[in-house]
Amino acid sequence: ELVESGGGSVQAGGSLTLSCVAPGLTFDQYAIGWFRQAPGKEREGVSSINTIDGSTHYTDSVKGRFTISVDDRLTTVLLQMNSLKPEDTAVYFCAAEVVFKDIATMTAADFDTWGQGTQVTVSS
Repeated sequence: ELVESGGGSVQAGGSLTLSCVAPGLTFDQYAIGWFRQAPGKEREGVSSINTIDGSTHYTDSVKGRFTISVDDRLTTVLLQMNSLKPEDTAVYFCAAEVVFKDIATMTAADFDTWGQGTQVTVSS
């Protein structure tokens, strides 16, 4: 199971950093994805990282504002979110998968392990 933290309430233009950890495990050779789900909407892929080669992927709406990274010990995946907008308001989930080919084509259905989510609220 994954554990997310770092959510909260901010004003538009503010920043938050979300963290994702798997207690007792490392993210060695994983695809890690961040997803979000707003009320009444489907779960949406936000960003993902391949911890083997460090490659990253972002959905168009967050490019240039969000940055995904993994620490050197491969224990924590971060999602740095800058210039937040009200439309970024959602519950954010991290997910992990060991069997994958191309993180750019992965959807929520491709990830086996999920966290419980952390709420991000951006006010205008």
